[in-house]
Amino acid sequence: MIAIVDYGMGNLRSVQKAFEFTGFDAVVTNDKKVLDDASHIVLPGVGAIADAIKNLQAQGLDEEMIRQTQSGKPFLGICLGMQLLLDVSYENGEYGCLGLIPGAVRPFALKGTELKVPHMGWNSLMTKDCALLGKEENGAYVYFVHSYHAADVPEENVIAQCGYGYDFVCGVMKDNIFGLQFHPEKSGDTGLEIIKKFGGMQ
Repeated sequence: MIAIVDYGMGNLRSVQKAFEFTGFDAVVTNDKKVLDDASHIVLPGVGAIADAIKNLQAQGLDEEMIRQTQSGKPFLGICLGMQLLLDVSYENGEYGCLGLIPGAVRPFALKGTELKVPHMGWNSLMTKDCALLGKEENGAYVYFVHSYHAADVPEENVIAQCGYGYDFVCGVMKDNIFGLQFHPEKSGDTGLEIIKKFGGMQ
């Protein structure tokens, strides 16, 4: 069973439907017993980092997320959920995140270009082979909606990048923990294949 963490932020139902479509049992929950019983954990998220951290802390889910990753089960952060995996965010201030993967969340630096923020729509990936992404995803187009991105991530933890004014990190990994800035649940066949690979991890 795949547990999709409900902390009051994110398009939870669309993530759940994507897992169900690819053949997995998926539940939306904030119940710690259900999280314990789950074989995989997904931390989605849409919105502001400050609200996300506040909501996680209010439900004791910040410490719970750390505990779940330590169990060794596959763990996936999506969009804001990926940003929460890093050390710190500089979105409208400075906020400590979960500190599960080294790195910071920074705004796009696009001054002097015609590119707009948020970075929204389809863009292609540059991937590094790992359990979640491989050659079939390299060059594939996936769907983004975000104004901030991962930075200062050690090379060994980077599994995907994307170009928008400059190359930025859009996929991270450490041991059993994965993070994707794009939305696999909105990324067509490519996204569904990524979801299928995550759901099939042991």
